Amino acid sequence: MSNSKARPVRIAARAIILHDNKLLLVNAYKGRSDLWCAPGGGAEAHQSLPENLAREVMEETGLTVTVSDPCLLNEFHDPNGTFHQVEVFFRCTLVAGQLDDEWKDPEHIVNLRTWVTRDEMAGLTVRPKSLAAVAWGDNDALVYDPLEAILP
Repeated sequence: MSNSKARPVRIAARAIILHDNKLLLVNAYKGRSDLWCAPGGGAEAHQSLPENLAREVMEETGLTVTVSDPCLLNEFHDPNGTFHQVEVFFRCTLVAGQLDDEWKDPEHIVNLRTWVTRDEMAGLTVRPKSLAAVAWGDNDALVYDPLEAILP
């Protein structure tokens, strides 16, 4: 049964960018700087997910990437609210640019970005939980990370 007060499910694209064996992470959760995720964001109508993703990566990081194959499908929600997001993660390759502390996300969501090793990532709060395993190729098949609650 449909809940007419609920927002529609949001679709997003996220980038798994490994460079020099480090993964690019951003903080993309307003009001919470300790939560890290892959760069990317909500899809805009009439653009492909790869087009959306390349734009989002540029906006959030100032980096240019090429978008390759999808590798992870993740979904999360706020069980006490109306938020529900489905994310498609794509493997991406850095084409141009470097992280610059002066870069400003035009949407003012991302204000921290960093490259991390897998060991460094283990000490961070990262979502989805399967991100490291997928990024470093523990499983070559497309991975589905089942619905999980957004952080409290």
